[in-house]
This record gives sequence, structure tokens and C-alpha cells, in this order.
Amino acid sequence: MTTLANYKATSGRFVPVWTLEIQTLPEDTDRILDAVMAVHPLGYGRYQRNASISAVGRETAQPEAGSTTTTHVPGFAAGSTETYPMVELKISVERDVDVLGRVMDAIVAVHHYEEPVIFLREDWASRAAYDPNRDNPHRWWNNGRGLPDRIA
Repeated sequence: MTTLANYKATSGRFVPVWTLEIQTLPEDTDRILDAVMAVHPLGYGRYQRNASISAVGRETAQPEAGSTTTTHVPGFAAGSTETYPMVELKISVERDVDVLGRVMDAIVAVHHYEEPVIFLREDWASRAAYDPNRDNPHRWWNNGRGLPDRIA
């Protein structure tokens, strides 16, 4: 049986990572990323602070009696539905439990929820056979379009 650990191609390879999907408020993504960067570089090849942030969606829940919502929102009735804007912030780290522990502690310390919604997946991330001078016509430095416009 072949595993991805043995996969090699001229285009590159795959490395084992853990992907964390963190549901959060759109305005909190930089605070979470800054906290994680204090304990991990979030490297991807020769780039750091790599993350993906989804478009704004919605999260919904029905808080139970004794939850933070029923404790801190005057008049909120347990079992009522609440819906808020949210994004999914995705980051990946090497599969190392010490690294994962530091990253999780950093996230939970700055997240707006006492019990953040975080999903952890075992994934494999690509690592290219890196050549910043490759003459491939599809690369942004050769395609005549360059990089897309930056968002703030």
C-alpha cells in the first residue's frame, strides 16, 4: 500500500498537517492570527501567517440554561435560537501535539466564546518543488496579469 508519505512527483510532495477550522466573528480573525503567530509561524513553504478566511456566513445555536448567553444576556430565554455572522478561519500546523497545544491555548485565550467552535482534521498539504524563477507561463509573474488586487 502506498501512502502520501512516499509520494513524490516533479511538482512536489505532500506533508502531514492538522487543519484547524475556527468559527469566529469576521472582525476577530486578525486578533486570532496575531495570537497564534506569537507561538507558531503558520508557515507554508517560504511564506508565513498563512490562513484562509471564508466569506461571511451565519452560525446559529440554542443556548441551554446556565450557558454564558443565558447568564449574560438579560431576558434571553434558554432554548431560544440565536444567529450571528461568522467566518471560518482555517490554519494548518505540523502534526505535533505540543505545537497543537500551544496553538489551541492561543486561540482560546483570545476567542470571543468560552467554548469556541473549532474542528481539527488530519490533512496532507502540498509543498511545491519551489523555484521562484520558473518560466511556466501560468505563474503570476509570467502571465501578464500579475498578482490579484490586495484586500486591505
